[in-house]
Amino acid sequence: MSKTRKVVMRNDAGRIWTEEQETPAPKPGQLLIEVHASMVSPGTELGGIKRRRENPGDASKQRPFGYTNAGVVIDKAGDCDEFEIGDRVAGMGGGYALHATDACVPHNLCAKIPDNVKFEEAASIHLTATALHAVQRGRIRIGENVVIAGLGILGQFASQIAKIAGAYVIGLDKLPLRLGIAKNAGIDHAINISETDPIPIANKFTRGYGMDCGIIAFGGDATSAFQQIRAMLKTAPDTHKMGRIVIVGGASITHGFAAGLGNVDVISAARTGPGYHDEDYEHGADYPPVFVPWPTQRNLELSLRLMSEGKISVQAVITDIVPIDQAAEACEKLIQTPNEALGVVFSMR
Repeated sequence: MSKTRKVVMRNDAGRIWTEEQETPAPKPGQLLIEVHASMVSPGTELGGIKRRRENPGDASKQRPFGYTNAGVVIDKAGDCDEFEIGDRVAGMGGGYALHATDACVPHNLCAKIPDNVKFEEAASIHLTATALHAVQRGRIRIGENVVIAGLGILGQFASQIAKIAGAYVIGLDKLPLRLGIAKNAGIDHAINISETDPIPIANKFTRGYGMDCGIIAFGGDATSAFQQIRAMLKTAPDTHKMGRIVIVGGASITHGFAAGLGNVDVISAARTGPGYHDEDYEHGADYPPVFVPWPTQRNLELSLRLMSEGKISVQAVITDIVPIDQAAEACEKLIQTPNEALGVVFSMR
């Protein structure tokens, strides 16, 4: 076990760099993971960097970042009996599953990696489980028509998982790279909304029936996307719109309700499911399965199983694999030229 580790840092002025720090010891209920790969979330982790650079904060306020990685257990503390030293695991959680060569992660935020899943694929675990939870929250069923607004990493995985559930899926975005990735991963239809009105296409796609569900998978102002999805939903004989809209990105929406919206269920899908940010759960407590059938750890395990079975393709989403020492340059590519990169993985070994 190395006494020091490399960690990717950022500060309130928008600077990103890699530095060396002392390797922490695991606290009770945590695993110390020798990280082999971590994946960057362009929206959650890098979305505010430009704003910080335009209005710089205190450059001395700095912190490590990252929340999804994969590696090998090299130490543990407390009651973590389901894991052994040497296990290949995927870990998640802000402040835990850092972009670092070593990281301490609570054991209920970890899951064992199947033998045929690579570290760089398993490193997406927080993002895949978040998309899985969104599809679960949307109650998506076989044969339904689903539209995904935003084909970033979350939108890509939500599209794939909705297909696994048996739905027919349309994806909406403005970036050709993302549209191409979705097509290669098997989405039914990918539409560039900067060039094409998706509403008549959705009508034809559903044979006039209308969409059953929409998922908004990006942050910021999503009012226009919300209105667009509403227009695509089923219309009852009384002219009211019907269906479900799931918000999984950190979106803000201004819209009237009641008669102004119709009988539409608006559903928020928070993170990876029950348990995340409950410290007791993260470090070993559990929820009664009869009442909480899909807590965070079970969503992690299912996400990895779907990867192992070839149903979730993480490789389709990965565009760049770079050493941790080149993290700043890779993040800059995501920030400045988003049509040139999407799934960026830092390699540690």
